[in-house]
Amino acid sequence: MVSATGLPGRRGALRIVMVAPPWYEVPPRGYGGIESMLAELIAGLSRRGHEVTLVAAGRPGTSARFLRTYASPPSGRIGQALPEVLHAARAHDLLAGIDADVVHDHSLAGPLTAAARTAPTVVTCHHEVDGEFGEYYRALGREVSMVGISAAQRRLAPDLNWAGVVHNAVETGSFPFRERKEDWVLWLGRFNEDKGAHLAVDAARAAGRRILLAGRITEPGEREYFDREVAPRLGPDAVYVGEADAVRKRELLAGARCLLFPILWEEPFGMVMIEAMACGTPVVALRRGAVPEVVADGLTGFVRSRPEELAEAVEAVGGLDPRACRSRVRRRFDVAVMAEGYERVYRAAAAGPEGPAGVTGGMGETVLPLR
Repeated sequence: MVSATGLPGRRGALRIVMVAPPWYEVPPRGYGGIESMLAELIAGLSRRGHEVTLVAAGRPGTSARFLRTYASPPSGRIGQALPEVLHAARAHDLLAGIDADVVHDHSLAGPLTAAARTAPTVVTCHHEVDGEFGEYYRALGREVSMVGISAAQRRLAPDLNWAGVVHNAVETGSFPFRERKEDWVLWLGRFNEDKGAHLAVDAARAAGRRILLAGRITEPGEREYFDREVAPRLGPDAVYVGEADAVRKRELLAGARCLLFPILWEEPFGMVMIEAMACGTPVVALRRGAVPEVVADGLTGFVRSRPEELAEAVEAVGGLDPRACRSRVRRRFDVAVMAEGYERVYRAAAAGPEGPAGVTGGMGETVLPLR
């Protein structure tokens, strides 16, 4: 059984177990927002001197000690319950006998085993926290300490056992900065209707700008949406370029006039926004979820309330300074900032109810006392 053997000193190294979702490798070869974030977080924590053990599917791709649940990630079975449950069961078995100060679980079913551990479990909420997801996290009660990835997400379910808010991050230096942009605009993501690819095409066309669309079409729902709403809109001025790997993604983000992010749901974060800004590329987005926390309206992009307002914003981004985009990411959304924030959450969780009444996370968010 995973057990805590005492809280290290304030500057001492922590022993952290990181449990990834089963669907993609860490880091991912193509799409995989959570997995990209995990790879960066592990690197940031390792640079701070902590010992990290990663539980994941596929091949080892980080500096962390690696424990495998699947020889190959079951990516083609996303949405099915059994791979997630089997991954959680295997992770629980693999962690038996490992000493750890904290378990940081990013999977869905994994937190169900938290009560069997002596070490505290921290759970980052990568999903929505209302509806059935909210009921699930609520049912976990005090067995886990919840970390939000935005204040907007946390406000949707203020009664959960929150330990704080730590924004997702990128290694800013790994993204190429380009001050001179090309004329086309970009949409990048999964072809889920809530991501608004069809609205991005409409906005770019209304602005008289060519748009490139890059993203994954894997699940049946994604294919149905693409065929129904996106494919009929394609043409010489709206081109689908396929799924972009890490290299191609950076090329697209760095070259685009702007990134269009017309989401139609309360998305708790949106990694592609900070990836674009790290390249000096402004973001034009709808005011949903964490968008107002991530995009500084009028400085690193434009945040609008209605889809019909996006076209004008696409034209207005020409007056923004790409250096301001890069600078904001380095200050607020860099891996070093995220790693510091999570370290403080881990130390508070490991200290338990008798620990400090509250500490400040790396983003300036308050980490609530653990009761």
